[in-house]
Amino acid sequence: MLVASRFNGPPTSGNGGYSSGAAAVASGIAGTVEVTLRTPPPLDVELEARPMAGAVEFRHGDVLVAEARAGSLDLEPIEPVGFDAAVIAAERYPGLLEHPYPTCFVCGPHRAPGDGLRIFAGSVDGRDVAAAPWVPDASLGDGDRVRPEFVWAALDCPSWFGFANFETWEGRPLLGRLTAEVRRSPRVGERCIVHGWRLGRDGRKVFAASMVTGEAGDVLGLARATWLTVP
Repeated sequence: MLVASRFNGPPTSGNGGYSSGAAAVASGIAGTVEVTLRTPPPLDVELEARPMAGAVEFRHGDVLVAEARAGSLDLEPIEPVGFDAAVIAAERYPGLLEHPYPTCFVCGPHRAPGDGLRIFAGSVDGRDVAAAPWVPDASLGDGDRVRPEFVWAALDCPSWFGFANFETWEGRPLLGRLTAEVRRSPRVGERCIVHGWRLGRDGRKVFAASMVTGEAGDVLGLARATWLTVP
């Protein structure tokens, strides 16, 4: 497994959702997968996959970077937001004014279209939900379908902003764990909507959920995230 420099979150490490998705794919585990990031994933470095009892570990030398195992999601999809409403919500994206990682592959406003995903989740009128439009480009595809690791990436940052649109925090967010299921990969060019909402908070741990829906309103991916806030 290798996280290329294009797919950074913080400037010197991998985006948590993309890295988790790459680990899930490389693990060969089917269905819902739980990926725990033990340290920020290094960029442009081959990670060794080591099958363990019930899990696959990904190591850089002696350093455990991530581990993937079969997971479960006790999480119901929410009522999806319409595409036009998501476009309006994206105008309220707080990362446009202040962003801890402005070059993040998923949600960084400093990334150009066709380079980063530019998923800017903002608050939805009348709902405790953040949403953003997402139209995946051809660079994310395997043929006409988006590769599953990019669906994982899309499920990442909007879960945090489903929290950050409605509550304040101190410090920088880092993804600790992402449990996700990809039900269908979207088509390249499909008009998708990404949703994020908060589940709870325990000290510096934030629990949030996310969902990607397709043009027909069907659920493409669903995830639960555990975030850590660091100084």
